[in-house]
Amino acid sequence: MKYDIISAPSYSLLEMILNEGESVIVEPGSMAWMDTTVKPKTEMKGGLFAGLKRRMGGESFFLNTYTAEGGPGKIGIAPGYSGDIVVKELNDETIYMERGAYLCHLGNIETSASWEGFMGTFAEGMLGLRVSGTGLLFFGSYGDIQEVEVNGSYTVDNGYAVAWESSLDYSIARSGRTIRSFLFGDQLICRYHGNGKLWIQTRSPRNLAAWVHPFRPVQSKND
Repeated sequence: MKYDIISAPSYSLLEMILNEGESVIVEPGSMAWMDTTVKPKTEMKGGLFAGLKRRMGGESFFLNTYTAEGGPGKIGIAPGYSGDIVVKELNDETIYMERGAYLCHLGNIETSASWEGFMGTFAEGMLGLRVSGTGLLFFGSYGDIQEVEVNGSYTVDNGYAVAWESSLDYSIARSGRTIRSFLFGDQLICRYHGNGKLWIQTRSPRNLAAWVHPFRPVQSKND
């Protein structure tokens, strides 16, 4: 298998050449193009329970498997956001990522929902994705992505966190009594502790949604 990430970091797309018999597991809706030698198959990887756990983590209930048959084949895979793509080789490891970051993988890798902790005293929580096993993992971001080597502690607005290694402990809480929190009530802070890698993005999809919200079509009460 060979791969190349093109148009990075603004509009990244993963181009992958599969040897005959090789397969890649792809998040539904992410396949952009493929050769006729690449054959798709949709299934619940790991059965019903695994599918439910993926769905809880913000990913699709089903996963698509693309296999090169009758010769090698090229496939283009694009994330939902306009941004960068990161490749991470897992060797019997686990990383955690925010909802929507997962793109595809090769090898013996499993994905499932993970509980991301509590916020304040209200015992509210957030669901992310737990990715573990051995193989090659690809995930995407909204905007460019920066890799941070945490040694001690690090704080990130929840809208900018993409993924982090399991060696990092983390918690989620509200940012405090700020004007933004008072007006919107949605700013969450992730606090990471320990030693490990953390990936953060230069744009926040939550902030984009908040900016677009006032311009949405609204039906008049007189209609």
